[in-house]
Amino acid sequence: MVASVRTEPRGSMAMELTFGDPALTARLERGVDAAEERLRAVAAEARDPRVAEIVGHLFAPGGKRLRPLLALVGAEFGERDPSAAVPAAALAELVHVASLYHDDVMDQARTRRGVASANARWGNATAVFAGNWLLSKAARLAAELGPETIRLQSSVTNRLVMGQIRELAGPSDDGDALAHYFAVVAGKTAALIAMALQLGAVRTDAPEHVVQALAEYGEHLGVAFQIADDILDITSTSEVSGKEQGKDLAIGVASLPVLLALADERPEAEELRALLTAATAAPDDSGLPRAAAPDDSGLPRAAAPDGSGLPRAVAPDDSGLPRAAALLRRCGATAQARAIMQARLVRARSAANGLPDGPAARVLHALCDFVAHRDR
Repeated sequence: MVASVRTEPRGSMAMELTFGDPALTARLERGVDAAEERLRAVAAEARDPRVAEIVGHLFAPGGKRLRPLLALVGAEFGERDPSAAVPAAALAELVHVASLYHDDVMDQARTRRGVASANARWGNATAVFAGNWLLSKAARLAAELGPETIRLQSSVTNRLVMGQIRELAGPSDDGDALAHYFAVVAGKTAALIAMALQLGAVRTDAPEHVVQALAEYGEHLGVAFQIADDILDITSTSEVSGKEQGKDLAIGVASLPVLLALADERPEAEELRALLTAATAAPDDSGLPRAAAPDDSGLPRAAAPDGSGLPRAVAPDDSGLPRAAALLRRCGATAQARAIMQARLVRARSAANGLPDGPAARVLHALCDFVAHRDR
C-alpha cells in the first residue's frame, strides 16, 4: 500500500511525497499539523494584532514545510515517541522563515510563497525586525528544549548570518567564485536542513552516529535543493515556484547556472556576459550609485557584490531577461548545474544508506527523488 504526505496546506502548491508506510505517513501528517499550530501560537504571542499579522505573514500561505517534515523524520530514528519532536519541527521552521524575511530584503523581492513579501508590503525596516523577532522566539524555544538544542540552533544561526554576509561581500579578488557559491549555500540553505534532521533526532535520543549521518545527509540534500531552486529561477513560472520568475537573474544574483555560463568560453556565454554587464551603474538623482540608492524604507539597497562578484545593479534589464534565460539554457549551464545537483543527491543517498533501514530511511530516499525532479 502506497501512502503520501502533504507538506503544504491544501489549496496551495502542495508538495506530495509518496511513501510505503501508511502509519508513518499518518504520524508525519499529524506532526506537521501540530507544528503548524505551534507556529500560529508563536505569532499570536505578539499580542498586538498588527505585529502578529506581520510576523505571521509567511505562515499563512504555508510553504513546503520541508524543515518541519525533516525534523519529524529525524525523530523516527530515536528511542522516544516521535511526537516529542513537534517543538523541534516548529523551531526549524521559525529559523527558516526568519531567514526568508531577511533574504527578501537583501534581494528586494516583491513576492514570497505566492503573496506579497513582507518588505514589499510593510517596508524593509519592518521586515528586518520581523525576522529578528522570529529568531528571538526560536532562541527562546530552543532554551526550553535543552542545551543540545540551544547548541544546534545557535550554531546554525551563526552559519546562516555568515552565509548572508558572505553573499553580500562576494568572493575575494583572487577567490574561486564557485567555491564561494558553495560556501554561501552551505550556510544559508544546507545548514538549516541539516539542523532540522538533527533537532528531531536529538529530541528522541537517537544515537550520536545516527545524528551525524542525518547531518551529513542534510548538508548534501540542502545543496541539491538550492541548485534546484537556481534552475527553477530560470526555467519555471511564478505559478509553479511561488516566487518571481527570473528574480535572481533580474537582480544579478550569482546562481550556479550563471556562474557556470560565465566560465564557458563559447560565443553564447560571451553574449550572456554582455547582457549581465550592460546595465549602467551611473549615479542616479540621489548622487549614489543606483545599487546603493535608498528605497522607500530609507535603508540602502545592497551595493556590495554578491556571490558572483558582480554588483547586483548590473543585471540584464527587463528586455534582456528572456534572452539571458534562453542563453543559459542553450549554452548548457542548466544541464551542468543539474549534473552537479545529481552528484550531491548521490552523496545524500550514501549518507542515508548508513542509517538503520526502515520506513524513515525510505522517506529520505523519497526526498532525494523529489529534489531530483523538482527542477523540471
